[in-house]
Parts: sequence; structure tokens; C-alpha cells
Amino acid sequence: MTRIAALFCLFALLACGLAEAAAPATVLDTYLANLKTLRAEFSQVVTDGRGSEVQRATGKFVIQRPGKFRWELTPDASAGASQSPQLMIADGKNLWFYDRDLEQVSVKAAATALTATPASLLSGDGRLGEYFTVSADGKRDGFDWVKVIPTRNDADFREAQLAFRNAGAELTRMVLKDKLGQTVQLDFNSSARNVPVAESEVQFTPPAGADVIGTPIP
Repeated sequence: MTRIAALFCLFALLACGLAEAAAPATVLDTYLANLKTLRAEFSQVVTDGRGSEVQRATGKFVIQRPGKFRWELTPDASAGASQSPQLMIADGKNLWFYDRDLEQVSVKAAATALTATPASLLSGDGRLGEYFTVSADGKRDGFDWVKVIPTRNDADFREAQLAFRNAGAELTRMVLKDKLGQTVQLDFNSSARNVPVAESEVQFTPPAGADVIGTPIP
């Protein structure tokens, strides 16, 4: 899975139901309490293992819990980006990934595609400890941090960090560290909780003429 796709799946954890856990509650639990929908815009910076910037992008998403989301990412052409805009949609059954420039659609069963990703952190199956260690990670930069570490070797990332302010009322930053040493940081510019979400926003029909890889669950 590419780092962009892995990052899409990272945020998918907010689209799923909160799994039960024996660990102490964190600000992540506070943030997710009573969360039904979420709409936001963000900026993204990708750096390599030496700390050098390799990509900038902007994006937006909408989440409808449990299990549905729409995520759009547009690389910044002025920063030398060569990747095309990306779209990922989870409709509750399938996970769709659409590359507009290639006119290519990939589809997988959501349960299979998200099992080894941060999405399963909040999948609602009650098996949190099977996939992740989630813990409070102190205060820095004015934020309360939560750290997520996979317990399985087949995970798409080695560590994820989420930053909150206002005692868990607002998610402000997400940081994903992958197995290649790259770091992806998202800073949220705006967000709105429990706002209306049209069903059409979290559904996907492949465009006419697009090459479809995979078979969707009807």
C-alpha cells in the first residue's frame, strides 16, 4: 500500500466504531464520544528519513460513523508534486481508491483492506489489543498526544500519533511514521462535528471507461 493510501486508512480509524479496551481512557476516547459525523480540511507535509520535505498537499474529508468516509487529496503542483489527485471512499462494505489521471479504480472489501491498518483500532470488534497498543503520550507543542503502535508485523505503519487540544475536544494534528522512515503530518485547518452528510458523499460508482481492479461486494 502506498504512503498516501496508508494515510487514508489512518484516518479511517475515525470512521469506525470505538472498540472496547481495558487500557485507561485517553483524549482520543474523549474526542470520539458522541461523534457521528465529521467534516474537515487539512494540509499535509511528507518528509523522508533525513527530514527533507518530499511532498506538500491539501485535502478534505467527510466521515459518517460507523465505517463510512470520503477522503480527497490534492498534491501541491507548485512544490514539484508529480502525483495526481487521489480519492478514497469507504461505503461500509467496500474501500474504493480512484486515480483520476490514470482513470483507474481499485476496490477491496473494507473489512479485509482495513484489518492491518489503523482503521481496525476503532473497528468496533472489541479486539483492540490484537492489533494495537494505544497510550497517552504526554503534552508538547501545546497539545495532548496519543500514540498508536501496531502489534502485528503486517501493519502498514510503525507508529501513529494524534494531537488534541481543549482536553480532547479538537483533533489538530496527525503524524504517521511508515516502515520506510517517511513521516506524513496532517494539520487540520477547519473541522465541524455532527454536521449533515449526504449518503451520496460516501458512495462511489466507477466513472464510465475507468479500469476497475477488484470486485466490489454488492
